[in-house]
Amino acid sequence: VLNKTEEYLRQVLYKASESIYTWVIQVKKMKAIYHVLNLCSFDVTNKCLIAEVWCPVADLQNLRHALEEGSRKSGATISSFMNTIPTTQPPPTLIRTNKFTSGFQNIVDAYGVGSYGEVNPALYTIITFPFLFAVMFGDFGHGLLMFIFALLTILYENHPRLKRAQDEIMKMLFEGRYVILLMGLFSIYTGLIYNDCFSKSINIFGSGWNVSAMFEQKVWSLEDLKSNRYLALDPNVSGVYNGAYPFGIDPIWNLASNRLTFLNSFKMKMSVIFGVTHMTFGVVLGLFNHLHFKKTYNIYLVFIPELLFMLCIFGYLVFMIFFKWLAYSAEDSTAAPSILIQFINMFLFPSGETKSFFSGQIPLQKFLLSVAFLCVPVMLLGKPLYLYWLHSGGRGIRMYRSGYKLIRKESEEELCLLSCHDLEEGANHSDSSHREAEAEEVMF
Repeated sequence: VLNKTEEYLRQVLYKASESIYTWVIQVKKMKAIYHVLNLCSFDVTNKCLIAEVWCPVADLQNLRHALEEGSRKSGATISSFMNTIPTTQPPPTLIRTNKFTSGFQNIVDAYGVGSYGEVNPALYTIITFPFLFAVMFGDFGHGLLMFIFALLTILYENHPRLKRAQDEIMKMLFEGRYVILLMGLFSIYTGLIYNDCFSKSINIFGSGWNVSAMFEQKVWSLEDLKSNRYLALDPNVSGVYNGAYPFGIDPIWNLASNRLTFLNSFKMKMSVIFGVTHMTFGVVLGLFNHLHFKKTYNIYLVFIPELLFMLCIFGYLVFMIFFKWLAYSAEDSTAAPSILIQFINMFLFPSGETKSFFSGQIPLQKFLLSVAFLCVPVMLLGKPLYLYWLHSGGRGIRMYRSGYKLIRKESEEELCLLSCHDLEEGANHSDSSHREAEAEEVMF
């Protein structure tokens, strides 16, 4: 009897296992439906459910059509209907994404979701994030492997095993497959510029440096090779340096003893240039938000001081990097002053004579530093003090000018006076909503 029972149960479970996937989908759908119904509220008559939701204006027609289809397919005696409810509350932020942009949008949302109507930085992150990653991960070989891996996940993205993967690491890689694809593609590009393929240089066009020219010009001799372990090539000697490598860094630097010194200096300066450009671009994007919401005080108290502070300090640093590249060549490179020392002296004001890049550099640095220091109190105190004056002192002045005097803060008399004053002045609904939004901002 026990054997027959186990065999019967085994047959039942085997047949049930064929339908288990369908049952799981049905249970998930039912749970989702009940979860949504629990968010609704009952009508007074307890005969219908009321749901208050946010919906984009462009999707209102689709929502009405969905309600009609649902009522028709369910055979309901009372059809569902939709009413638009006016409100002064700020709507939530809706950002439409697809399988390509969702990964970049998740990266931006990890730092915070912007307010409704603000500029969405995820569009620019599609380029800036993979490129800044590639600046750090500049290797042609490793970037190619990453690109091939992401390309395979994209080609087989409809495979059921990938979609039903429960491993968190695999799910994270699958969701960010397009991000990894662009990171690998940009790493291939920067790897070619760094001339790195699995940490090895590739000599495609031939080096621009010629070692034999040092012997031909009788700068080196065989005795020099025997007595010195390291010898430095002099680009000022004719025939030693024949020109820049056509694309990327010359492969001879991979053999040089000062390879890390040269590459670290090059990558550090490029990182400063890209970083300052990226931050300045982010500050400029804030200008469009201030113009869109018509908050002109943010332009004068936030945007302009931030931009001046950025350009007067870090923008000047970028200027010195380009100036040193253009003003000094191999002939006078040993006499070129250090950018780091110049930047430190900008804040220390040394009393001794220091070598500068150009005449008038010291007064210019003092002027830029003064402007930067003046921007600091404006950024810290400008907007709070202005909002405080606007919502306390400024409102009191307006009330006295209109012939009203406040009796008690937040009293019924004050509310009546404010409402009557708005009716007499012809204030519209947008002004009151703007006042509520500003009050909420100050309370926060």
